[in-house]
Amino acid sequence: MSFNFKVLQVIPKLGYGGAETGCYDIAHYLPENNCGSFVVTSGGDLIKFIDKKKVKLIRLPVHTKNPILMFINAIILIGIILYYDISIVHARSRAPAWSCLIATKLTKRKFVTTFHGTYNFKGRLKKFYNSVMVRSDLIIAGSNFIFSHIKDNYFNLIDAKKKFLVIFRGINVDYFDPTTIIEDEEKKLLNKWQISDKKKIILMPGRLTAWKGHELFIEAINLVNVELGYEAFYAVILGSDQGRKLYKKKLNRLCEQYRIFKQVKFVDHCENMALAYKASDIIVSASIEPEAFGRVSVEAQSMKKMIIASNIGGSNETIIDEKTGLLFQAGDVKSLSEKIIKALTMDESSLKTICNEGRKNIVKRFNVEKMCYSTYSEYKRLLK
Repeated sequence: MSFNFKVLQVIPKLGYGGAETGCYDIAHYLPENNCGSFVVTSGGDLIKFIDKKKVKLIRLPVHTKNPILMFINAIILIGIILYYDISIVHARSRAPAWSCLIATKLTKRKFVTTFHGTYNFKGRLKKFYNSVMVRSDLIIAGSNFIFSHIKDNYFNLIDAKKKFLVIFRGINVDYFDPTTIIEDEEKKLLNKWQISDKKKIILMPGRLTAWKGHELFIEAINLVNVELGYEAFYAVILGSDQGRKLYKKKLNRLCEQYRIFKQVKFVDHCENMALAYKASDIIVSASIEPEAFGRVSVEAQSMKKMIIASNIGGSNETIIDEKTGLLFQAGDVKSLSEKIIKALTMDESSLKTICNEGRKNIVKRFNVEKMCYSTYSEYKRLLK
């Protein structure tokens, strides 16, 4: 079969994060436009959903940061590029990007990188390691916030001949669609969570790590209880501790301290996130450090749910305050508690208007189809 061109995406692991789902979406979009699609990864849960008839999957330990193995990966990638006649190599993380940089230089193929995060650094060595992401022919930032971060920290490394632009991440608005969830599924999920449907549910999704703001959230829940004078809702913290046992214990102790242990539910995992959103009334993203994009804020709006998020990073771009959701002062417990109270006591008409506007906002600006088309268009321009 003759292809327009062939793209090899390289990512450490195919899990359920923003970078991984973006890779997955592009991988399946390309064959629909008569392009060869290849993915190199070390593994991950998302692999089982890849359509092997459309996408060529190659296993390689590209998650490694060992310099020797990274160089070996580069040699293997050269073989893959030449054997399959790859036109573009797209790296989505720093360690594999170094291997891709070597491979594309030696094979004279086009090199694309996507900045999915801020990649913090304290010294020159770490900054040099991060800089591989701006050594490509096409540099993609996942949000305006990331674009500004790159300009502020790496602009002197960006050649004027290289293209540097923003392509917002997108989500599957057909999957995150409230009309596709049936009531029985919601009841089953609530029974699994051991929660009554008589009270409202405030959901905070995200892995258990300090910068996601779980402590802030629990403290805000306590303030809301003090203000309202009763337990008007359940709070669900949905996310794995990923081995951070001490942090989870700290959160549990905080719940015990405020005597809200029965009101706050910890759930490790939910395969159907659309269902989790649908079963909840209010969604909270309380990050105390900037989110590169903030998938929770986008998914919640797509599901026509009230989203309350900190006013930093990507959420500033994906939420229109007071129109498609509510923004609170990052790191401020009182500000978060006030927004939660506002959402809990809002009249149904105002609440419905905000939720409907949220869905419109995402369908118009952050649809996965738009992301895929923009990326595909940039691939074509790069080859021309």
